[in-house]
Amino acid sequence: MTSRQDRIAAAFSRARGDKRAALIPYVAAGDPSPASCVPLMHALVRAGADVIELGVPFSDPMADGPVIQRATERAIAQGMSLHGVLDSVRQFRADDDRTPVVLMGYANPIERMGQAGFADAAHAAGVDGVLVVDYPPEEVQAFADLLGARGIAPIFLLAPTSTDARIQAVGKVARGYVYYVSLRGVTGAGHLDTEDVARRVADIRRHVHIPIGVGFGIRDADSAQRVAKVADAVVIGSKLIETMEQAVAGAAADRRDEAAITAARDWLGGIRSALDQAGRGAAAA
Repeated sequence: MTSRQDRIAAAFSRARGDKRAALIPYVAAGDPSPASCVPLMHALVRAGADVIELGVPFSDPMADGPVIQRATERAIAQGMSLHGVLDSVRQFRADDDRTPVVLMGYANPIERMGQAGFADAAHAAGVDGVLVVDYPPEEVQAFADLLGARGIAPIFLLAPTSTDARIQAVGKVARGYVYYVSLRGVTGAGHLDTEDVARRVADIRRHVHIPIGVGFGIRDADSAQRVAKVADAVVIGSKLIETMEQAVAGAAADRRDEAAITAARDWLGGIRSALDQAGRGAAAA
């Protein structure tokens, strides 16, 4: 089996070979239903996802806006848990040993399982990276070491308010890639200022020597293409989940999972086409 960090590195290498930014969709595991999780992951890969960020449902998702909060609430109401997320990754790995899967969530479910127990379970399931929103890099070296010993990348957020000291701290411990939050506030909020993103990404590159993904505020092909000019990866969550949510609202009860998966695949495929076009344009310039 390919090592976890190698899967992430290979995904970025393939994107660079195609002269485009990598595409990283985020979905909340268990939304619209726990049964849809694995089929949805495969559909995202078919649509062109290079890495999948799988949100671990938590009752108090402090960094997430209303769209992702609703998705999390729906997943929890149907019984999705950290154990269920890991089981979904294990099922996904039965048919896909190439696409990196990164778990994104909060400290509480991991602390309840125990850091070492979680690291073992994530390794056994086939997880490639872990991003814990409320684990500060200055205090997480032991957890990062637990992950690293199992070939799992500790991934961290950086924000417009991150100081040079925080960026340096992240640069020392992060593996796989870092996730730059392009907006102040929660997911799905605000207006994307691409010039500011470009300046901040350049600042981050002085201290961080792994790929940089940019997310929060990317809602269409145009914003994805603009971010792709300055970042190594484009991360999209709220708009993708909103698209699924709208599809479910218009579907019959027994077709909701299918409607959500189809809508996600088709919408994300359009974003991937836009990134491919941007890459070809850059190569021709």
